[in-house]
Amino acid sequence: MNKLSADKRQQVIACLVEGNSIRATVRMTGVAKNTVVKLLGDIGLVCSIYQDRLLRDLPCERVQCDEIWSFVYAKKKNVPEDKRGEAGDVWTWVALDPDSKLVISYRVGSRDVAEAIDFMTDVAKRLRSRVQLTTDGYHAYLQAVRHAFKDQVDYAQLVKVYGNSADPRSPERRYSPGVCLEANPVPINGDPDPDYISTSHIERQNLTMRMSMRRFTRLTNAFSKKVENHAAAISLHFAHYNLCRPHQSLGKQTPAMAAGLTDHVWPLAELVALLEDAERVPTLRGPYRKKTASSN
Repeated sequence: MNKLSADKRQQVIACLVEGNSIRATVRMTGVAKNTVVKLLGDIGLVCSIYQDRLLRDLPCERVQCDEIWSFVYAKKKNVPEDKRGEAGDVWTWVALDPDSKLVISYRVGSRDVAEAIDFMTDVAKRLRSRVQLTTDGYHAYLQAVRHAFKDQVDYAQLVKVYGNSADPRSPERRYSPGVCLEANPVPINGDPDPDYISTSHIERQNLTMRMSMRRFTRLTNAFSKKVENHAAAISLHFAHYNLCRPHQSLGKQTPAMAAGLTDHVWPLAELVALLEDAERVPTLRGPYRKKTASSN
């Protein structure tokens, strides 16, 4: 069976992590579409496994969490009968250290209390010590944080009030976010420092995701057609973000370097090397799980 060279794999991955679609990647690299999709699935699985092992005993002092919406195959209201259960709305839960900018955990799934509990449980077990945690006002976080951290967290919600006075029928209103009228810090547990009750960094990470993954671009047909490919793209994105991409606010450091997890900026060749090492182990052949996190 023919196999892409390491250089060609790097070329394909470089296209994907810079926000290009599958078809654009095919045009730019000359690699067949099915080959690009298979490479994405394989490298996504390897990145998920590697980050699960790497992101442990983290010395974070503050954590911000949020969830970002997307969909697979079709939006929930448009999913055909034969696709129920495998298509529709998909949420990505993300936890960020605002100091090192490290994404410490992520999870792909639904937006409900059970998913929130699984996500927060994973976040809690990756931290070395007590942290100050901030989320938005979504009610599921209350039960999830209580279940995952017990009382060992300084937790607050930033509850935002949105409004828009424009005509809701106008295109400008339909495709524009609501205006934030208020942002009210609400302490929930422990003694959170009011100066650090913020979700600004995690909300900026949402923009980075939309800019770096074509599947999150709105009002296009670049959305994922299968949840496995969606999850793989997210795993690849966060591995590249944490390990390979120097953060503008950190100078020449990546988030993983700022957190003390690595001592250099990873070239794409190192990500490809992870895949090539894994290919020597037969267990890589398993399917990509639907509900994927850095721990799953």
